[in-house]
Amino acid sequence: MHDTEFLNIGTRLHQEGLVTSVFGNMSRRGEGGFEITPTGSFLDAPARLVFVSDEGVAEAGASSEYRVHLQAYQKTDAAAIVHAHPPYAVALSLSCDAIVPADSEGKMLLPRIPVVDGEPGTDELAENIGTALVSSPLVIARGHGTFARAETLVDAYILTAVAEHAARILIYSGGL
Repeated sequence: MHDTEFLNIGTRLHQEGLVTSVFGNMSRRGEGGFEITPTGSFLDAPARLVFVSDEGVAEAGASSEYRVHLQAYQKTDAAAIVHAHPPYAVALSLSCDAIVPADSEGKMLLPRIPVVDGEPGTDELAENIGTALVSSPLVIARGHGTFARAETLVDAYILTAVAEHAARILIYSGGL
């Protein structure tokens, strides 16, 4: 079933360059598990959401990062998760173990953004992201992308946009 909140946020992510092509995914917690965007889907086009149970049983076609979303839901009170590939934040993650925003919005909403290791789609990445999301609402997987947890997809999108803006400011200012 098509969901307008997923489509609206997916469209914003794509229009603002926070995801490209079929990369990135989103999920929202529900009864007995969560719904996630399907693997290989365009986030700015309607798609049938895929269900993953609280036990980690995923319907066919679930995003390859469903394990990260599962860990985040098991370890935090998140109700929604956005995974994006914002280029400036990803670039900084290659040389930083944490990003400390210098801009006012970044300081206020994401005073320290942890960077963790792990290959995409692996249990290692899922564990590392899930653990880091306990103490920070947004985490960057080194060289891969951001994972934001929030009450709504809108709020997770906002955190994603703030992280990318903060990374841009740091790069433009040479403030690393």
